[in-house]
Amino acid sequence: MLTVQQIILMAAPGGAGGGLGQILPLVAIVVVFYFFMIRPQMKKAKEQKKYIENLKKGDKILTIGGIYGKISELRDDGSLIMEVEDGSRMRISKTAVSSEASTALNQPA
Repeated sequence: MLTVQQIILMAAPGGAGGGLGQILPLVAIVVVFYFFMIRPQMKKAKEQKKYIENLKKGDKILTIGGIYGKISELRDDGSLIMEVEDGSRMRISKTAVSSEASTALNQPA
Protein backbone atom coordinates (compact mmCIF):
# COMPACT_ATOMS: atom_id res chain seq x y z
CA MET A 1 0.00 0.00 0.00
CA LEU A 2 1.25 3.52 -0.85
CA THR A 3 1.72 6.19 1.80
CA VAL A 4 0.47 9.75 1.44
CA GLN A 5 4.03 11.05 0.98
CA GLN A 6 4.69 8.62 -1.87
CA ILE A 7 1.48 9.66 -3.63
CA ILE A 8 2.38 13.38 -3.32
CA LEU A 9 5.90 12.79 -4.68
CA MET A 10 4.54 10.80 -7.62
CA ALA A 11 1.98 13.52 -8.43
CA ALA A 12 4.53 16.37 -8.32
CA PRO A 13 5.96 17.18 -11.76
CA GLY A 14 9.58 16.17 -12.01
CA GLY A 15 9.51 14.14 -8.87
CA ALA A 16 11.07 15.32 -5.60
CA GLY A 17 13.53 17.84 -7.13
CA GLY A 18 10.96 19.52 -9.40
CA GLY A 19 10.63 22.68 -7.31
CA LEU A 20 14.10 24.04 -8.07
CA GLY A 21 13.79 23.14 -11.73
CA GLN A 22 10.63 25.23 -12.00
CA ILE A 23 11.90 28.25 -10.07
CA LEU A 24 15.25 28.57 -11.83
CA PRO A 25 13.82 29.73 -15.22
CA LEU A 26 11.68 32.32 -13.43
CA VAL A 27 14.72 33.70 -11.62
CA ALA A 28 16.62 33.84 -14.92
CA ILE A 29 13.78 35.79 -16.56
CA VAL A 30 13.73 38.33 -13.70
CA VAL A 31 17.50 38.81 -13.98
CA VAL A 32 17.29 39.33 -17.76
CA PHE A 33 14.47 41.87 -17.38
CA TYR A 34 16.46 43.76 -14.76
CA PHE A 35 19.64 44.07 -16.83
CA PHE A 36 18.02 44.70 -20.21
CA MET A 37 14.97 46.79 -19.30
CA ILE A 38 14.82 48.15 -15.76
CA ARG A 39 18.45 49.15 -15.23
CA PRO A 40 18.82 51.13 -18.51
CA GLN A 41 15.58 52.99 -17.79
CA MET A 42 16.80 53.91 -14.31
CA LYS A 43 20.10 55.13 -15.78
CA LYS A 44 18.30 57.23 -18.39
CA ALA A 45 16.00 58.77 -15.74
CA LYS A 46 19.03 59.63 -13.61
CA GLU A 47 20.73 61.37 -16.57
CA GLN A 48 17.51 63.30 -17.36
CA LYS A 49 17.28 64.49 -13.75
CA LYS A 50 20.94 65.57 -13.74
CA TYR A 51 20.44 67.46 -17.03
CA ILE A 52 17.39 69.30 -15.68
CA GLU A 53 19.25 70.31 -12.52
CA ASN A 54 22.09 71.77 -14.61
CA LEU A 55 19.93 73.96 -16.89
CA LYS A 56 20.95 77.61 -16.94
CA LYS A 57 19.88 80.88 -18.49
CA GLY A 58 20.73 81.10 -22.20
CA ASP A 59 20.60 77.34 -22.89
CA LYS A 60 18.82 76.33 -26.08
CA ILE A 61 16.18 73.71 -25.38
CA LEU A 62 13.65 71.50 -27.12
CA THR A 63 10.54 70.48 -25.21
CA ILE A 64 9.04 67.01 -25.38
CA GLY A 65 6.18 68.67 -27.29
CA GLY A 66 8.59 69.77 -30.04
CA ILE A 67 8.91 73.49 -29.21
CA TYR A 68 12.35 75.06 -29.70
CA GLY A 69 13.40 77.92 -27.48
CA LYS A 70 15.99 79.54 -25.24
CA ILE A 71 15.85 79.78 -21.46
CA SER A 72 15.39 83.37 -20.33
CA GLU A 73 14.60 82.75 -16.66
CA LEU A 74 14.70 79.87 -14.16
CA ARG A 75 12.21 79.76 -11.30
CA ASP A 76 12.35 78.03 -7.92
CA ASP A 77 8.97 76.31 -8.36
CA GLY A 78 10.31 73.83 -10.94
CA SER A 79 9.41 75.88 -13.99
CA LEU A 80 11.27 78.13 -16.40
CA ILE A 81 10.52 80.93 -18.82
CA MET A 82 11.41 80.02 -22.39
CA GLU A 83 11.68 82.51 -25.23
CA VAL A 84 10.70 81.22 -28.66
CA GLU A 85 11.77 82.47 -32.09
CA ASP A 86 9.26 85.30 -32.51
CA GLY A 87 10.16 86.77 -29.11
CA SER A 88 7.17 85.50 -27.19
CA ARG A 89 7.77 83.87 -23.83
CA MET A 90 6.30 80.70 -22.36
CA ARG A 91 6.33 79.30 -18.87
CA ILE A 92 6.97 75.54 -18.92
CA SER A 93 7.87 72.85 -16.43
CA LYS A 94 11.52 71.83 -16.30
CA THR A 95 10.42 68.21 -16.72
CA ALA A 96 9.07 69.08 -20.19
CA VAL A 97 12.61 69.62 -21.50
CA SER A 98 14.00 66.78 -23.60
CA SER A 99 17.58 66.16 -22.49
CA GLU A 100 18.64 64.11 -25.52
CA ALA A 101 17.43 66.60 -28.13
CA SER A 102 18.46 69.70 -26.16
CA THR A 103 22.02 68.42 -25.67
CA ALA A 104 22.48 68.30 -29.43
CA LEU A 105 21.28 71.93 -29.75
CA ASN A 106 23.90 73.25 -27.33
CA GLN A 107 26.87 71.51 -28.97
CA PRO A 108 29.18 73.88 -30.89
CA ALA A 109 28.91 73.42 -34.64
